[in-house]
Amino acid sequence: MTAPPPVRSKGVGGVRARQASPRSLAIAGGVVLAIVIAVVLGVVLSSGGGGGGGVVSSGDLKDLPATGSQSWEGSAQGASDANGLFKGIPQNGEVVGDPKAPVEMEMFIDVQCPVCQSYEVTSLPTVVQKYIRTGKVQMHLKPWAFIGGPGSQSFTGRLGVIAAAQQNKGWEYAKVLYDNQGAEESGWLNGREMAVIAASVNGLDLAQWRDDVNSSASQATAKAVDTLAAQKNVQGTPTIFVGCTDGKLQNVTTPGAAPTLQDTTQAIDAAACS
Repeated sequence: MTAPPPVRSKGVGGVRARQASPRSLAIAGGVVLAIVIAVVLGVVLSSGGGGGGGVVSSGDLKDLPATGSQSWEGSAQGASDANGLFKGIPQNGEVVGDPKAPVEMEMFIDVQCPVCQSYEVTSLPTVVQKYIRTGKVQMHLKPWAFIGGPGSQSFTGRLGVIAAAQQNKGWEYAKVLYDNQGAEESGWLNGREMAVIAASVNGLDLAQWRDDVNSSASQATAKAVDTLAAQKNVQGTPTIFVGCTDGKLQNVTTPGAAPTLQDTTQAIDAAACS
């Protein structure tokens, strides 16, 4: 999915700016202050109502198992497949696969991106079974965010992936998320939905996950992904890079198009890595 161009407001040339009287400025300042207070109260009430505040509150964990399981009665759709897909494959943070695998694959995603959802559901399982489970490829997940701009659920929702990765469960979490993805900017990925996804990942400690979602460490990881995306000139999601492990990776995504399974497998097969 290609990121939309930035929108810049345009001024009107040659027109002198209007000046407000001191009385008008005082009234306007009072109105602005009232609005700010109302917004702050709204944020405090909405985040604190569930208990604990933050992106995911303690109230969002109500009636959920303390440890995630695909078997609990409210588990999300696709939980069994997601947990089974990565079962037994080494994970270390955002990386899945044998750390000695000769080929490295790096994937930038946005949790609200429908094209990412399509790739994760239809193409990724083949890559996992054919290349990652067999020890040829190690794959690095980069939860980027651009849909909706700062403050959107792309930015808050990716913290759930990052927090799950701190327990080496990020790939299962992302797969369950995409199996249950809602429409862009529809408000679907709230704290409760994030928690239900977490509760569907086998072995995930939900209280620790919630704390990690709301932590400065997860924010720092997110910012590091943003910095890397800028350095690599990532223009949309999913964007996939392939190359020799610890070497220079090449973008295999055709400009203006979504990556295909064929793009990915051809790049992996062509990588001359030992």
